[in-house]
Amino acid sequence: MASGFFNIKEKLFKSKRDPSYGDELHDEYVEVDSVKEKGPRAKILIKPFVIEEFTDIKPALDALREGTTIALVNIRPIKEKDIVELKRAVNKIKKTCDAIGGDIAGFGDDWIVVTPSFAVVDRGTETPVQQPAGSTVVDEDE
Repeated sequence: MASGFFNIKEKLFKSKRDPSYGDELHDEYVEVDSVKEKGPRAKILIKPFVIEEFTDIKPALDALREGTTIALVNIRPIKEKDIVELKRAVNKIKKTCDAIGGDIAGFGDDWIVVTPSFAVVDRGTETPVQQPAGSTVVDEDE
């Protein structure tokens, strides 16, 4: 048993100057690749768009049709420029949103959020919880 201890001690505390230092370790190393492979960064992309004229809605609509992009659309430039073009652009966005089964909502005066079918915009209105028919609510405070 003492000889086993000395063998372990020799392996652990071998001098770096000893020519046989580390020979046992060369066969048992694992190479780690430090460069990660780049894959898709995210499954959902939230992307801002600025609408200055009607033709600027095309990139936003294309991104929405792909189904993985939530569009944050700044409508201030077109609103300041031409209100008729703004209505036309918003109607086109609404039609596309309906076609893909998405959701659309305005927030603030200058922004619209448009989501694909997997997301819903919380409009901040509380809806009362519907109780199943025939159930009764018991107030424990009484």
